[in-house]
Amino acid sequence: HVQLVESGGGSVQAGGSLRLSCSASEDTGSSSCMAWFRQAPGKEREGVTAICTGGGTTHYADSVKGRFTISQDNAKNTLYLQMNSLKPEDTAMYYCAAALLGSLYPLLHNEYNVWGQGTQVTVS
Repeated sequence: HVQLVESGGGSVQAGGSLRLSCSASEDTGSSSCMAWFRQAPGKEREGVTAICTGGGTTHYADSVKGRFTISQDNAKNTLYLQMNSLKPEDTAMYYCAAALLGSLYPLLHNEYNVWGQGTQVTVS
């Protein structure tokens, strides 16, 4: 079964940038959606951004539009999240997720059936 491993988290000052990577153990298929979620202490898991149907459609939470960019390299089975102009409120554990059969609601966490272990992002 597909396994996801995130990397690239860390600590950065406000206004800085980070790039997260999510490596999949195998091709997730052309029907899948891949997404980034985040969860801060005491808060619910939040959909940040998603990319579906071979990169044809992307979705962003309003809070990250214009600052974050999702992309994927299908040849490497890798998903990326470029985060610019980071704010303290972006501090959270960031998770990569896959909906192998696609999703009608790509930013809802219960649409996803494969999850990575998470990588911490701290903005001060």
